[in-house]
Amino acid sequence: MNGAFFVIGASHQLAPIAIRERLALPGEAAGRLHQELIALPEVRELALLNTCNRVEFYGVAAHPTAPARIQDAFCAHQRFAVDEFERFRLDLHGRSALQHLLEVAAGLDSQMIGETEIFGQVKEAYAAAQAHHAAGPVLNRVFQKVFQAAKHVRSHTAINLGQVSIANVAVELARNIFGNLATAQVLLLGAGDIGEKTARAFQNRGAGTLTISSRRLERAMELAVSLGARALPFEQRLTRLGEFDIVVCATAATEAVVTDELVGAAMKKRPVRPLLLIDLCLPRNVEAAAAKRQNVFVYNLDDLAKIADENRRAREAEVAKCRLILSDRADLLWPQVEAQLAALAAAAPKFGA
Repeated sequence: MNGAFFVIGASHQLAPIAIRERLALPGEAAGRLHQELIALPEVRELALLNTCNRVEFYGVAAHPTAPARIQDAFCAHQRFAVDEFERFRLDLHGRSALQHLLEVAAGLDSQMIGETEIFGQVKEAYAAAQAHHAAGPVLNRVFQKVFQAAKHVRSHTAINLGQVSIANVAVELARNIFGNLATAQVLLLGAGDIGEKTARAFQNRGAGTLTISSRRLERAMELAVSLGARALPFEQRLTRLGEFDIVVCATAATEAVVTDELVGAAMKKRPVRPLLLIDLCLPRNVEAAAAKRQNVFVYNLDDLAKIADENRRAREAEVAKCRLILSDRADLLWPQVEAQLAALAAAAPKFGA
């Protein structure tokens, strides 16, 4: 029965950003794929965790081939060769899969160890599974217990002390390049959650002028008002990029919104003043070729994670303490899950029904 609960997918631990870009699922595509996969006769329950750093499928199998069927369907959907996917694949079963989910939800498996965003993303994955009628008794128990364990770790350890978020790393990077940010002109492309957190982080570090731009101008204006910032129509980035010292990309676009050509035109207006492009997106929003231009600095999610690595090393002892706590929780929870899996398989096996 240990193989009946599983996780299969890929994350930043093995897959570089260029691979994660090809595996990334936009919101609507993720929903459609989720519905397609839960309809497979080999799959009894399924949750899809889809973030910038991971695409992972947590499931309850009705047949041992369920993970392979999910892998094949996912690769076909993404037009990604199965043998190539297997080079970067995470494939865990039973208690190991449970331990992994516990560590993911607690922020121990994140690029930024201890970050809090992942907890909300795991909750969203569970809510989506419920909405797609893909969460049954096993996933309901597992996710509820996982949420409890993640909260316990955060409140009973120092994993959050001195925590480094993507937003804070981005701001510290800007300070290293420009020094005092009081005169810096900052443009935020994208007005979602991570964009708002980054904008507030810049403000808290004394950034001079902050401008918000989004495909939805009303959302950009709403965020700009709440921050005391300016709003810029999204299409105006094409002609006004050169006015800004720091450009933070945090959109949901599936293609580059800051191209190499656009950067080249911007640098003609500011040849001696550096331009910092911080790309918080997957797929990346800044064309990689832009980094080759003189006085242009481009940093993506993997680059920011490397910068934060010193903070991670400083908290290794705390991480080990958290893993021990979560391992104890997994030991307590797994027999309950095994019993549910056995009862579920005996009562109403889905495969072949």
